[in-house]
Amino acid sequence: MGENAAGGPSHAAAADTPAIRAVVQSGVQHRVVVIEPARTAEEAAERQGIPLAALLRTIVVRRGEDDYLFVLVPAGRRFDWPKLRGHLGVSRMSLPDADEAREVTGYVRYTITPFGSTRAWPVIADAAMLGEPLVAIGGGAHGVNLHLAPADLVSALRAEVVDVTQPEATPADPDRGATPPA
Repeated sequence: MGENAAGGPSHAAAADTPAIRAVVQSGVQHRVVVIEPARTAEEAAERQGIPLAALLRTIVVRRGEDDYLFVLVPAGRRFDWPKLRGHLGVSRMSLPDADEAREVTGYVRYTITPFGSTRAWPVIADAAMLGEPLVAIGGGAHGVNLHLAPADLVSALRAEVVDVTQPEATPADPDRGATPPA
């Protein structure tokens, strides 16, 4: 049974999505948390009662023709293309548009998750997520989230844990991550 962020039964009855069916089938301990869809990562984390760093975004990356992967990026961090290219040993990668992402995952933008995807693409989980006792990943529909231990997420998705992000620049620190002048 799904729960809302307050711990009561969800109004969506745990929204029966392919992601929820896949995580249940995996046997991994998890909790379904249904919230009103949020406009920002900060709002989503607050509604779920978790720290911002525990909220994972799933990014679909195209390595080549019919060759994709999922990258799990904690909120408050940004994807680092050179780190990922170096790890994978490729010189070019790109992000698919919304239609292509839906075609290769079965999910519309902002609901994409590796759980229950139409194909089991490889998963890379950013190492920063291991610092959280619990993480939240999308549950395959707007406002539907799966909470689980990072190690359980890695195991269930057979994810490779790699440092592929860096902290996002904040208004208080606008130069973080900037390229130094030549």
